[in-house]
Amino acid sequence: MIVDRLDAPQAWDIAKAMVDGFNRHYFLFRTESARAKHRFETQDWHGQQRAQRERIEFYDLRVRECVRRLEKEFHADRLPMAVWHQIKLHYIGLLVEHRQPELAETFFNSVTTKILHRTHFHNDFIFVRPAVSTEYLEDHDPGVRASYRAYYPRRDDLQSTMRRVIEDFDLQCPFEDMQRDIARVHAAMAPRIAAMTLRANFQIQVLASLFYRNKGAYLVGRVINGFTELPFALPILHADDGRLFIDAMLFGEDDLLALFSFARAYFMVDMDVPSAYVQFLRSLMPRKPVAELYNAIGLAKQGKTLFYREFLSHLKHSSDRLRIAPGIMGMVMLVFDLPSFPYVFKLIKDRFPPQKDTTREQVQSKYLLVKHHDRVGRMADTLEYSLVALPRERFSDDLLEELLREAPSQIEISDRDGDGHQEVIIRHLYIERRMVPLNLYLQEALDTGLDNPAARAQVEHAVIEYGNAIKDMVAANIFPGDMLWKNFGVTRGGKVVFYDYDEIEYVTDCNFRAVPEPKTEEQELSGEVWYPVARRDVFPETFAPFLLGHPVVRDIFLRHHADLLAPEYWQAHQERIRQGYLYDVFPYGQERRFDVRSPAS
Repeated sequence: MIVDRLDAPQAWDIAKAMVDGFNRHYFLFRTESARAKHRFETQDWHGQQRAQRERIEFYDLRVRECVRRLEKEFHADRLPMAVWHQIKLHYIGLLVEHRQPELAETFFNSVTTKILHRTHFHNDFIFVRPAVSTEYLEDHDPGVRASYRAYYPRRDDLQSTMRRVIEDFDLQCPFEDMQRDIARVHAAMAPRIAAMTLRANFQIQVLASLFYRNKGAYLVGRVINGFTELPFALPILHADDGRLFIDAMLFGEDDLLALFSFARAYFMVDMDVPSAYVQFLRSLMPRKPVAELYNAIGLAKQGKTLFYREFLSHLKHSSDRLRIAPGIMGMVMLVFDLPSFPYVFKLIKDRFPPQKDTTREQVQSKYLLVKHHDRVGRMADTLEYSLVALPRERFSDDLLEELLREAPSQIEISDRDGDGHQEVIIRHLYIERRMVPLNLYLQEALDTGLDNPAARAQVEHAVIEYGNAIKDMVAANIFPGDMLWKNFGVTRGGKVVFYDYDEIEYVTDCNFRAVPEPKTEEQELSGEVWYPVARRDVFPETFAPFLLGHPVVRDIFLRHHADLLAPEYWQAHQERIRQGYLYDVFPYGQERRFDVRSPAS
């Protein structure tokens, strides 16, 4: 539809009110992110985690506020579509000099789709692709705070330059030993720089804000020398006495990918122009989707918008069909994928077998819990969508039949435009990064044969990582519930990550018990559970028969993780968490730390 005039008197006022609503949202979002520095300096760890959780809700609250205002003041829900086209054009004009135009466009989409109440939406009324460029935003406004700082060291004064880099962040607490830490950083950097022939543009660029998450602050930057770029990050932590120290030196894309993993909580970072931060981060991690970078810095709604655009583009340029995902079929979730696209799609079934005592609402609450929780690198983040319309021809017949059988309340087949091209509309959908199911990864190695060194190493890695994943979740106060291998996946970096959330509980809500001693011969020989079991009772001794059937798997597990089979392990962590202790779960290996002060969980 082409609008040749802008004559609706309320169109500009509505567009201005929507921009005001977004500006209020981003002001509050940025203010809370900026407060992370003070919480870090004062070691307010519980406050930091609480702020990370609460900030996730900011966006939906502001959208609802804006919708209420537009309906109350302008009766926006009664306006004809021609007026909405004019509103959109006015809105674009108001974003020309805006510092967060891409986020404001997503806010417009959220408000508009709430007001129009369509079962699904024509693209004319929303921003399917960006209308305002984010390129060079900070270069044209002298009032914009630069996204990064540049330093130009000589080879012989690298240490003094790195000291200046740290000091420029103006952290309001002393370092334990700044000279020692800078010497360690220099020792880690020097071999890489020594191998370079220094060019005229040799410099160190550092993002202007630290990245805060849980108990850490992360300095993120890159060394530039000619056409060579070396990404790096410095984790800054508190010692027991409250003073600061640099814990490690992370180098290269793989280290940064682990730091910004989709299985970790969102960072809090103060950004005037978020697109500039994302562009900088993308230069450090070119394999990382831009959508996931926006998610990592707390702008999850923008991440959803970009993911949707990427998926639409992929559908346009591919021809394979959606299918039932490989692996063991779940009892609660129906999972499907597109072979050429690195994500899986999950929806909740309408009916569960008797052994699954849960409801749709309870399953959704578990996924929301994970979204708000510290995922410690072991629980996959999910994108949640409603009313997703996909072309019918892209569904395999087997998948569509399964969807209609297992979740008919969630599926509608529609010919929206009356042109004979049907769409499958899914009412509620979760989307996650695709991983190799751990049971398949493990079985592949076992089938290859353990006389093969690579296969044996794969089994060893899988079992050790599986136990580490459980222990990291325990440190974050999460009991996975269903601990079967099929509920875990292996990332492209070899990390084991949990992704089946319908039975998770807080560790502190569980009752970890030892199996009672049988008192009669009948009890001892019984093949059934003869002792009383309450709803949240957990018997760690009983894990082994379900998990450790293969003798090699059992041997590896018992050598590395036998403590998980004892209730005392769980009880000890439970007690420390109840006392307020927050465990450190580092996004890098122990071997990367300069000075291992205490064992990480």
